[in-house]
Amino acid sequence: MDKLYYWGTGRRKTAVARVRIKEGKGAFLINNRDWKDYIGNRRTLIEMLKAPLEAVNQEGKYDIYVNVNGGGVSSQAGAIRHGLSRALLEVSEDFRAILKPLGFLTRDPRMKERKKPGQKRARKRFQFSKR
Repeated sequence: MDKLYYWGTGRRKTAVARVRIKEGKGAFLINNRDWKDYIGNRRTLIEMLKAPLEAVNQEGKYDIYVNVNGGGVSSQAGAIRHGLSRALLEVSEDFRAILKPLGFLTRDPRMKERKKPGQKRARKRFQFSKR
């Protein structure tokens, strides 16, 4: 018997997305809101969210439920893409050959650099005065 839900956790910067998918008609909810309401009409983010499903030719076959927090909208979209790709791997390990070369299974490691003590920001320094 198949599992009821397939889970995947995606991360990018400080955003964490918990994605669960189940077979259905293609509903896509992010934090209990329709994905179009949550993302808006930013075309690049919409393409980012749909990319894993289109890559494995599974769009419209799964209901997708996402809980995401932290980061901004763009970072959250990257985390959702990562989590969705991981959840699709639980459906079928055959998808790995398609998703891995596209970079959907790789966590984006870029993080905000920490502020250094005694300075204003991570890299900004106080102006040097010789006299």
